[in-house]
Amino acid sequence: MTPGLVESARNLLAGILDLGRTRFELFSTELREELTRLAAAIVGGLAVLIFAAIGLGFGAVAIILSVDPSNRLPVTVGVAVFFLAAAGIAAWRVRRLAAMKPHPFDATLAELRHDLNALKP
Repeated sequence: MTPGLVESARNLLAGILDLGRTRFELFSTELREELTRLAAAIVGGLAVLIFAAIGLGFGAVAIILSVDPSNRLPVTVGVAVFFLAAAGIAAWRVRRLAAMKPHPFDATLAELRHDLNALKP
C-alpha cells in the first residue's frame, strides 16, 4: 500500500468517526431536552390534578349541602355526571395532544437521513 492510500483511508475513517460523534452529541442533547420536558410536564400535571381535585371536591360538597335535603340525591347525581363528562372531555383532549406532538429525536433522524443521502453514490 502506498502512503497516500493509507493516509486517505485514515482521513476517511477520521471523518466518519467525527460525523458519528457529532450525531451522538446531537442525540444526547435532544434526549436531555426530552427528559427535562417530560419531568416538568409530570410535576406540573400532578400539581394541577391535586389542586383541581381539592377545589372541585370542596365545590361539589358546597353545592350539595346548599340544596334542600329533599333534592340532594338528584343534585348529587348531577354533580357526578358533570365530573364524569369533564373527565371524558379531558381524556379526549389529552389523547389529541399526544397525537399532535412531534416524535422525539426528529432532528437527529433528519441529520442521519441527510448524511446517508450525501454518502450514497
